[in-house]
Amino acid sequence: MSLSLMIQGTASDVGKSVLVAGFCRIFSQDGYRCIPFKSQNMALNSGITADGKEMGRAQIFQAEAAGIKPDVRMNPVLLKPTSDRKAQVVLMGSVACNMDAVEYHQYKPQLQQQIQDVYRSLCAEADIMVLEGAGSPAEINLRDRDIVNMGMAKLADAPVILVADIDRGGVFASIYGTLALLEPDEKARVKGVIINKFRGDIELLKPGITQIESLTQVPVLGVLPWLDVDLEDEDGVALQVGKYHGKASELLDIVVVQLPHIANFTDFNALAAQPDVRLRYTADPQQLTGADLIILPGSKNTLGDLTWLQSKLMDKAIIDAHQAGTPIIGICGGYQMLGTQIFDEVESGLSHMHGLGLLDVETQFETKKHTAQVKGVTRDNLPGFLARCSQQPIAGYEIHMGVSRLGDNAIALAEMDLRNGQNEMWSDGAVNRDGSVMGSYLHGIFDQNNFTRPLLNQLRSNKGLPALDNDSFDYALHKEQQFNILAAGMREHLDIDRIYRLIRQHQEVTA
Repeated sequence: MSLSLMIQGTASDVGKSVLVAGFCRIFSQDGYRCIPFKSQNMALNSGITADGKEMGRAQIFQAEAAGIKPDVRMNPVLLKPTSDRKAQVVLMGSVACNMDAVEYHQYKPQLQQQIQDVYRSLCAEADIMVLEGAGSPAEINLRDRDIVNMGMAKLADAPVILVADIDRGGVFASIYGTLALLEPDEKARVKGVIINKFRGDIELLKPGITQIESLTQVPVLGVLPWLDVDLEDEDGVALQVGKYHGKASELLDIVVVQLPHIANFTDFNALAAQPDVRLRYTADPQQLTGADLIILPGSKNTLGDLTWLQSKLMDKAIIDAHQAGTPIIGICGGYQMLGTQIFDEVESGLSHMHGLGLLDVETQFETKKHTAQVKGVTRDNLPGFLARCSQQPIAGYEIHMGVSRLGDNAIALAEMDLRNGQNEMWSDGAVNRDGSVMGSYLHGIFDQNNFTRPLLNQLRSNKGLPALDNDSFDYALHKEQQFNILAAGMREHLDIDRIYRLIRQHQEVTA
């Protein structure tokens, strides 16, 4: 029987996903087969498994931290918001339906047995299961049908560690209030607290720790400082103003348009990690001025976000920047928006809109969702800012419901030959004739330095700067280093031996 540990939080964005990844790396380093699990994930950051199933990006990078391949069972339910009230429901990696919040709340009890069965199947393959909650377990309005916090802890019979974010203020109130709102049997599952994102002198915090332990009878297992690690964030909370301003002194200024329904912004983590890149997210048209590259990212509501671009005059700002010589890239929904027309009777409720007209491409939405891991090679003799990217192997994953057709004034970006491990030939993406605008359906295209470094070096050349060595940066190695830095920081500041003891003691008591 596998051991288990569940990480819950006092709120969203307190660091649950990263700490789960850290525990996965620690347990893996200690010789255990560790598997992450989150029963229900609400996020617009998703990825594709080797067999073409869709799951949350957080569980993918947690699996990477554990040194294992992502498996859709690690995230059986994925909710992808399409508006303020509705979400696409993805079950075991495939689209099931769209529901509003009330419909889904009523539907959740039907998922309980399936979630439990999936969890048990993973337990049979693991030494330690590390579970992640969502939001806060103190959302008492949702308690009766909870399948992701204490409801999941009960299904798994898992001990819980509560994580609180001191950086946002009110850390002791959030700990006390969360525990006070739990039912007695729920609070009994909470074996400890981790205070996360601390900056300052720990001596000033100790009186508060002593008092909160006395008030709650729950021990604080450590205070984790703000660690300088570069790992994926789970959702759009991470794109709050100022969080990704990055290295202001670096030489290439890349701007990502912060769409209201931005999806898979993790596509750009590899760019942000490059040694000569400053990556910015903005919803302000004026902030596009002076950029070396503008990126339109993916969207879960393409026509809705295109309407937003027009209302904010962001479309005009992008066109003006293009006319002034700034290269433009669109990924997935952003690629569709750069085209001439989009026909959609599936996703947004709108039927047709004109795009920005920077690519001679028309997109027709279909009911079938394309989800696949793919590989291919970029075309020969690509023009403009892509000239150095010709004939490069590329790989990534597709998550889209549109089919785009190229007109006479666009050429394909790449010839693809592998989908979910099977041989298949098709073209991806588009480039305009002068090579100033590019679009692609490939999420993760920037993770490969053989494509990204030539692209960045062309941007450097445009500024009269010397090229950097193509081997100057390896994103896969960078992520491995970050996981190890995280694990080392957690070992230093948390009582890992005590955590091992509490999860073993819980198993002994409940066996």
